[in-house]
Amino acid sequence: MVDDLAATACNLPAQPTVLLIPDTLNDIGIQIQPHHHHQASLSTTSLISLPQSPARIAYILTAFPRDYSLHDPVLSDLGIEQCKQLHEHLIKNETLYHDVQLIVVSPMRRTLQTADIALSDLIKKQKVDVKLDGGWQETSDMPCDTGSPLPTISAEFPQFDFSKVDPGYPTKQGPYAFTRSAVLQRGQTVLRSLHRRPERVIIVVSHSGFLRTAVTSKQFGNADYRIYDFDEHVEPKTVDGVEIKYRLKERYETDSKGGGMGWSEIGHFGITDEDFPLIDPIKRGPDEVVDEVPELQ
Repeated sequence: MVDDLAATACNLPAQPTVLLIPDTLNDIGIQIQPHHHHQASLSTTSLISLPQSPARIAYILTAFPRDYSLHDPVLSDLGIEQCKQLHEHLIKNETLYHDVQLIVVSPMRRTLQTADIALSDLIKKQKVDVKLDGGWQETSDMPCDTGSPLPTISAEFPQFDFSKVDPGYPTKQGPYAFTRSAVLQRGQTVLRSLHRRPERVIIVVSHSGFLRTAVTSKQFGNADYRIYDFDEHVEPKTVDGVEIKYRLKERYETDSKGGGMGWSEIGHFGITDEDFPLIDPIKRGPDEVVDEVPELQ
């Protein structure tokens, strides 16, 4: 009750305000043409993308194919520079940023780097708690979307605490499998975890593919972000055997401008046939939705 009153006084929702940040895989083995971007601002659940946005992707020189064979790759020089731009933008232009009480990060190299650079003042100066959670890892089982063993990654990033990461990480089996139903369920699992948190403002550093297919149905430009509140006024429904109960609603300021940096595409981008491997049909109950693209917000 006290938390609810405090949230009302600060013009925040009763549930946490969340900022989500995706990775920057887009610039691996490719070259980018210059592109002019428009500006935007934050909202309650904020999804932030790692460097290099879908808006830029249209300007990629196709003679340089993406190298998806790189295992758990690090940020490129361009990605690092974009993280620095995001850091400056958040400090100067985003009032909500200064109220952050928790940072949740996917324990992959590029997301750890993004957090370390873009959120450096929160982590190093303000000592905001950082929680590493394998539930926010990327969707596919390609090498570029598969994390490193915990002994390896923890040695590379000693500034972070890996002790509470699922010891099975970086498996791509079970709840982390590269299937539509597993990814949808994982999205609900991480959203439920956020919904139950006591903190009022949370940043999540994740991956654009997972954020689009499992959490928001929105595109994320690298080093961009979106802000969301939990939508408490929607009825649960079942999709591919998964109860979609927890959903987010984006704030107008990022929805209307294509992200806080203005580097993301505007509109809804649900799951497509190309997002997941084809699987054999399964039997479903009489009230279960079949082959529907879930409305995640």
